[in-house]
Amino acid sequence: MYRQQQWVERLANRRILIAGYGREGKSTHALVGQLAPTAEVTVAANDQEAIALMDAARAKGTQYDMVVKSPGIPTMKLEGHCDPETITSQTDLFLQIYGDQTIAVTGTKGKSTTTKLIAHVLGTALADGRKTILAGNIGIPLFDIVPELDDHSIVVAELSCHQLENIHRGPRTGVLLNLFPEHLDHYRDYRDYELAKMQLVLRQSKGDVCIVNTDSKDLHTLCHELEDRIHSTVHYYSGRQADQLLGAVPSPLQGSHNRANTYAAWLAAELQGVTFDRFTKALASFQPLPHRLERVGTYGGITFYNDSISTIPQATIAAVETLERVDTLIVGGMDRGIDYGALVQYLAHPTRAGSQISNVAFVGQAGRRIHHDLARLPDRPLDRMNALLLSDDYRVIVSWCFEHTAAGKICLLSPAAASYDGFKNFEERGNTYKNLIRSMGGSAMDATSEK
Repeated sequence: MYRQQQWVERLANRRILIAGYGREGKSTHALVGQLAPTAEVTVAANDQEAIALMDAARAKGTQYDMVVKSPGIPTMKLEGHCDPETITSQTDLFLQIYGDQTIAVTGTKGKSTTTKLIAHVLGTALADGRKTILAGNIGIPLFDIVPELDDHSIVVAELSCHQLENIHRGPRTGVLLNLFPEHLDHYRDYRDYELAKMQLVLRQSKGDVCIVNTDSKDLHTLCHELEDRIHSTVHYYSGRQADQLLGAVPSPLQGSHNRANTYAAWLAAELQGVTFDRFTKALASFQPLPHRLERVGTYGGITFYNDSISTIPQATIAAVETLERVDTLIVGGMDRGIDYGALVQYLAHPTRAGSQISNVAFVGQAGRRIHHDLARLPDRPLDRMNALLLSDDYRVIVSWCFEHTAAGKICLLSPAAASYDGFKNFEERGNTYKNLIRSMGGSAMDATSEK
């Protein structure tokens, strides 16, 4: 196995606690067992079990040499129960060995699409036969791809804040797309979340490159604030540059936000020797991911879009601005305490695309908070709307959307909130929405098709 000795040096004869036993924890267990059978491995299914095991070890005057934390367990929950220096992660260990072959993408929004686009472009446009391998937060644990790697491989990894917070080595190429408040239930405050994301560039070395979007105010400010701790070369870009270069280039990705992310993908691909002509040809064949401004279809004259991935206000605003003809908006879900002021003001603005929305379905506690904040505005924007609904039942919601959305207009699910109050994840929420549209709108679609 490629660089096997480095794994052995890190893992052999160690007392290792795997904290969290989901997909990534099982992947860690399998690789450690294969490469370091002399390691003493203990598995904790969740944070409570991990804390109990660490406390028991400390009570005996010992501790684990390594706590390999899964992304779902907040680091702050483990503090005080072990030596902080022993906390690591699959991402941390992987980057320590293969960081020089890795392109890593992070950001509050857009990272899955950008990661897959870079992988698609490199897999399509590289002229030298190098193998491109996709992994990370997109559902493929980094340890799962270790057997596939060789000295010519390029790893393209989507990394979440949870995966980045404990790393000690950054990737050869990093891409920082944006920063907005999210996952505040996982961190003490927004600052901790920001710093978790910033590890991508803060842990890079001289000779590495980080591609950073200056349109993201928080991200730009942080890079300048922390510039004394940044040792890599930072390549700043903006949406204006993206528009100038890509504005006339055909793309399957809609919206100015996607154009900016596409530009970041171009910069990452260019570093690997991809020409612009080959990049644009590869872009044309890219298949957009589901649940991201996904066109479900037209039923009874109403065009339905599924944007279930949008879990923050800024993403919902971008979706409405991109589609422009939104008549009905479904918004809300689990309330994680983020600020909805920007979305409330946007929906109340008399000249933005959001002002064309006639019907709003408010879902969950987040939806009720948005409704409450809109109702309190002195200009009473809710009075301008045709129909309002407060419901947590998507069967009721979709039926209501069919009843109230004008023919020739758009019904958009773009929740600006997490899905965990009613669904396993945003995919399940989006699939539920799509299935209900198809089951309720089948006859309406047939009637439209016959005309």
